[in-house]
Amino acid sequence: MASSSLLFSSPVSLHLQTSKRTPFSFSPTSPNLRGFFPSSYQSLRISRSPRPSAAISAVQVEQPVADAPSSPRPPPVLPFRVGHGFDLHRLEPGLPLIIGGIDIPHDRGCEAHSDGDVLLHCVVDAVLGALGLPDIGQIFPDTDPKWSGAASSVFLREAVRLMHEAGYELGNLDATLILQRPKLSPHKEAIRANLCDLLGADPSVVNLKAKTHEKVDSLGENRSIAAHTVVLLMRK
Repeated sequence: MASSSLLFSSPVSLHLQTSKRTPFSFSPTSPNLRGFFPSSYQSLRISRSPRPSAAISAVQVEQPVADAPSSPRPPPVLPFRVGHGFDLHRLEPGLPLIIGGIDIPHDRGCEAHSDGDVLLHCVVDAVLGALGLPDIGQIFPDTDPKWSGAASSVFLREAVRLMHEAGYELGNLDATLILQRPKLSPHKEAIRANLCDLLGADPSVVNLKAKTHEKVDSLGENRSIAAHTVVLLMRK
């Protein structure tokens, strides 16, 4: 069995009270304890009360003081910001189909308050989201007659202005269009070129993909069109 020892940082005397009867006491100077404690120790007193509650001292617990209201912190200046945009429009016969500012020949077009450009709406939301601003529906509400039939390029140019005003520029953009018909392969380069022009971006940082929806739900049945966009904004 390992041995143990008592170490004290100051002279002590020891007093034990084990019951209600006469306490048992001893000190380093007791004849039967000579040599066990260094002679320089004084007294350590340990008492055990017959009532455990009496041995417990009161502890005052202070409630935390509520912090005083502080002024709002300025937004952090981040080296880059990421935004995601999504948009979907119903396709109806007899309406123009405009994607990325390009008029695409088709027997259906987007029903919307503005020109219904699903790609540009999606890009606008991605840029605004990266900047932490309200979405396109709040900045350009469809309840405002002034935006009725408006070209979506107006919305994107405003989003780009807000981007530069905040001190950012486009790092890169990746967009995916989802529609069953028509095939966008003949129009992709025209759409991408116009998107680069509106963004003031080099074509190498703007990517555009088109997917069908495998004839599933409203997208696959040519009753709607959707788009997803992710943008990376870099601090100037």
